Amino acid sequence: MKLRFLVPALALALTTIAAHAQFGVYVNPVVSQISNSKADTGEFAFLGDGETSQIFGGIVFGGYDEFAHYSKATVGVDVRDAFQHGNNASINSFMVGVIVAAKPMALFKLKPYGQFSVGAGRTKAALSPAHIERLEFAGYGGLDRPLNPHIDWRIVEISYGALSTISSATFKFDSPNFPDAHVLGFSTGFVFRFK
Repeated sequence: MKLRFLVPALALALTTIAAHAQFGVYVNPVVSQISNSKADTGEFAFLGDGETSQIFGGIVFGGYDEFAHYSKATVGVDVRDAFQHGNNASINSFMVGVIVAAKPMALFKLKPYGQFSVGAGRTKAALSPAHIERLEFAGYGGLDRPLNPHIDWRIVEISYGALSTISSATFKFDSPNFPDAHVLGFSTGFVFRFK
Protein backbone atom coordinates (compact mmCIF):
# COMPACT_ATOMS: atom_id res chain seq x y z
CA MET A 1 0.00 0.00 0.00
CA LYS A 2 1.49 3.33 -1.05
CA LEU A 3 0.17 5.10 2.06
CA ARG A 4 2.61 3.08 4.17
CA PHE A 5 5.54 4.77 2.39
CA LEU A 6 4.06 8.26 2.32
CA VAL A 7 3.33 8.45 6.04
CA PRO A 8 6.86 7.59 7.30
CA ALA A 9 8.29 10.12 4.84
CA LEU A 10 5.88 12.76 6.15
CA ALA A 11 6.70 11.89 9.77
CA LEU A 12 10.41 12.18 9.01
CA ALA A 13 9.89 15.58 7.40
CA LEU A 14 7.92 16.79 10.41
CA THR A 15 10.84 16.05 12.73
CA THR A 16 12.67 19.03 11.25
CA ILE A 17 9.82 21.47 11.96
CA ALA A 18 10.71 22.18 15.57
CA ALA A 19 14.10 22.17 17.20
CA HIS A 20 12.56 20.76 20.38
CA ALA A 21 10.70 17.94 18.69
CA GLN A 22 10.33 14.79 20.72
CA PHE A 23 9.54 11.38 19.33
CA GLY A 24 8.77 8.05 20.89
CA VAL A 25 8.32 4.41 19.93
CA TYR A 26 6.24 1.65 21.47
CA VAL A 27 5.59 -2.07 21.11
CA ASN A 28 2.69 -3.13 23.32
CA PRO A 29 0.13 -5.93 23.67
CA VAL A 30 -3.44 -5.16 22.59
CA VAL A 31 -6.75 -6.94 23.18
CA SER A 32 -9.91 -6.02 21.26
CA GLN A 33 -13.54 -7.00 21.24
CA ILE A 34 -14.77 -6.92 17.64
CA SER A 35 -18.53 -7.05 17.11
CA ASN A 36 -21.23 -6.76 14.45
CA SER A 37 -24.90 -5.97 14.84
CA LYS A 38 -25.87 -9.12 12.92
CA ALA A 39 -24.32 -12.54 12.48
CA ASP A 40 -22.69 -13.62 9.23
CA THR A 41 -22.57 -17.21 7.98
CA GLY A 42 -20.35 -19.19 5.65
CA GLU A 43 -16.66 -19.46 4.94
CA PHE A 44 -16.15 -15.67 4.70
CA ALA A 45 -17.70 -14.91 8.12
CA PHE A 46 -14.97 -12.86 9.82
CA LEU A 47 -16.13 -13.45 13.40
CA GLY A 48 -17.09 -17.07 12.76
CA ASP A 49 -20.20 -18.77 11.44
CA GLY A 50 -23.21 -17.24 13.19
CA GLU A 51 -21.13 -15.14 15.61
CA THR A 52 -21.64 -11.45 16.42
CA SER A 53 -18.62 -10.88 18.70
CA GLN A 54 -15.10 -12.22 19.25
CA ILE A 55 -12.07 -11.33 21.34
CA PHE A 56 -8.88 -10.70 19.36
CA GLY A 57 -5.38 -10.23 20.74
CA GLY A 58 -2.00 -9.27 19.39
CA ILE A 59 0.60 -6.56 19.30
CA VAL A 60 0.70 -2.90 18.30
CA PHE A 61 3.85 -1.09 17.39
CA GLY A 62 4.28 2.48 16.37
CA GLY A 63 5.79 5.85 16.96
CA TYR A 64 4.88 9.47 17.39
CA ASP A 65 6.49 12.85 16.83
CA GLU A 66 5.44 15.76 19.04
CA PHE A 67 6.27 18.69 16.79
CA ALA A 68 4.24 21.48 18.46
CA HIS A 69 4.76 22.36 22.12
CA TYR A 70 2.47 24.63 24.13
CA SER A 71 2.37 25.55 27.81
CA LYS A 72 -0.11 22.80 28.74
CA ALA A 73 -0.08 20.37 25.83
CA THR A 74 1.81 18.98 22.85
CA VAL A 75 0.51 18.13 19.39
CA GLY A 76 1.97 15.52 17.10
CA VAL A 77 1.48 12.75 14.60
CA ASP A 78 1.18 9.07 15.53
CA VAL A 79 1.78 6.14 13.13
CA ARG A 80 0.91 2.62 14.29
CA ASP A 81 0.47 -0.90 12.97
CA ALA A 82 -1.50 -3.50 14.95
CA PHE A 83 -1.65 -7.24 14.26
CA GLN A 84 -4.39 -9.23 16.00
CA HIS A 85 -5.81 -12.75 15.79
CA GLY A 86 -8.96 -14.36 17.16
CA ASN A 87 -10.95 -17.49 16.33
CA ASN A 88 -8.35 -18.20 13.56
CA ALA A 89 -9.22 -14.92 11.82
CA SER A 90 -6.85 -11.94 11.61
CA ILE A 91 -6.88 -8.17 11.38
CA ASN A 92 -4.01 -5.82 10.52
CA SER A 93 -4.68 -2.13 11.18
CA PHE A 94 -2.32 0.52 9.81
CA MET A 95 -3.33 3.89 11.25
CA VAL A 96 -2.12 7.51 11.09
CA GLY A 97 -3.47 10.18 13.36
CA VAL A 98 -3.13 13.43 15.23
CA ILE A 99 -2.30 13.12 18.93
CA VAL A 100 -2.78 15.78 21.61
CA ALA A 101 -1.09 15.10 24.97
CA ALA A 102 -1.27 17.13 28.16
CA LYS A 103 1.91 18.01 30.00
CA PRO A 104 2.45 15.74 33.04
CA MET A 105 0.14 16.75 35.89
CA ALA A 106 1.43 17.38 39.38
CA LEU A 107 -0.78 14.61 40.75
CA PHE A 108 0.99 11.27 40.11
CA LYS A 109 2.72 12.81 37.03
CA LEU A 110 -0.08 11.47 34.83
CA LYS A 111 -0.08 12.54 31.18
CA PRO A 112 -3.48 12.05 29.48
CA TYR A 113 -3.69 12.01 25.69
CA GLY A 114 -6.23 11.62 22.94
CA GLN A 115 -5.96 10.99 19.23
CA PHE A 116 -8.02 10.40 16.14
CA SER A 117 -6.63 8.13 13.43
CA VAL A 118 -7.59 6.90 9.98
CA GLY A 119 -6.00 4.17 7.94
CA ALA A 120 -6.48 0.77 6.40
CA GLY A 121 -7.77 -2.39 8.04
CA ARG A 122 -6.94 -5.72 6.39
CA THR A 123 -9.10 -8.63 7.51
CA LYS A 124 -9.00 -12.38 6.82
CA ALA A 125 -11.72 -14.85 7.78
CA ALA A 126 -10.95 -18.02 9.71
CA LEU A 127 -12.02 -20.49 7.01
CA SER A 128 -10.71 -18.74 3.90
CA PRO A 129 -7.34 -17.44 2.67
CA ALA A 130 -9.14 -14.48 1.04
CA HIS A 131 -8.68 -11.05 2.61
CA ILE A 132 -9.86 -7.49 2.01
CA GLU A 133 -8.52 -4.07 2.88
CA ARG A 134 -10.92 -1.27 3.81
CA LEU A 135 -10.92 2.20 5.35
CA GLU A 136 -10.69 2.15 9.14
CA PHE A 137 -10.99 4.92 11.70
CA ALA A 138 -10.57 5.02 15.47
CA GLY A 139 -10.34 7.29 18.46
CA TYR A 140 -7.80 6.63 21.21
CA GLY A 141 -7.48 7.90 24.76
CA GLY A 142 -4.97 6.98 27.38
CA LEU A 143 -2.79 7.76 30.37
CA ASP A 144 0.99 7.71 30.36
CA ARG A 145 3.19 8.16 33.42
CA PRO A 146 6.83 9.23 32.94
CA LEU A 147 9.17 6.88 34.81
CA ASN A 148 12.37 8.68 33.79
CA PRO A 149 13.37 11.14 31.01
CA HIS A 150 13.22 8.40 28.35
CA ILE A 151 10.58 5.85 29.45
CA ASP A 152 6.83 6.28 30.01
CA TRP A 153 4.56 3.63 31.43
CA ARG A 154 1.45 3.49 29.26
CA ILE A 155 -0.95 2.69 32.08
CA VAL A 156 -3.90 2.19 29.77
CA GLU A 157 -4.98 3.02 26.25
CA ILE A 158 -8.60 2.56 25.19
CA SER A 159 -9.69 2.76 21.56
CA TYR A 160 -12.96 2.60 19.69
CA GLY A 161 -13.30 2.40 15.92
CA ALA A 162 -15.03 0.86 12.95
CA LEU A 163 -14.21 -0.85 9.67
CA SER A 164 -15.84 -3.09 7.07
CA THR A 165 -14.48 -6.60 7.53
CA ILE A 166 -14.48 -9.51 5.12
CA SER A 167 -17.94 -11.10 4.99
CA SER A 168 -20.24 -13.16 2.81
CA ALA A 169 -21.40 -9.92 1.18
CA THR A 170 -17.83 -9.32 -0.04
CA PHE A 171 -17.97 -12.21 -2.53
CA LYS A 172 -21.67 -12.97 -2.98
CA PHE A 173 -23.62 -10.31 -4.82
CA ASP A 174 -26.98 -11.70 -3.66
CA SER A 175 -26.07 -11.14 0.02
CA PRO A 176 -27.20 -7.94 1.75
CA ASN A 177 -24.56 -5.35 2.62
CA PHE A 178 -22.81 -6.20 5.84
CA PRO A 179 -22.57 -3.54 8.57
CA ASP A 180 -19.30 -2.11 9.82
CA ALA A 181 -17.62 -4.00 12.64
CA HIS A 182 -17.01 -2.07 15.85
CA VAL A 183 -13.62 -2.48 17.52
CA LEU A 184 -13.15 -1.76 21.24
CA GLY A 185 -9.48 -2.10 22.16
CA PHE A 186 -7.33 -2.03 25.30
CA SER A 187 -3.56 -1.76 25.50
CA THR A 188 -0.82 -1.16 28.05
CA GLY A 189 2.99 -1.20 28.05
CA PHE A 190 5.91 1.17 27.71
CA VAL A 191 6.85 4.11 25.49
CA PHE A 192 10.49 4.94 24.79
CA ARG A 193 11.05 8.66 24.23
CA PHE A 194 13.91 10.43 22.46
CA LYS A 195 14.70 14.16 22.18
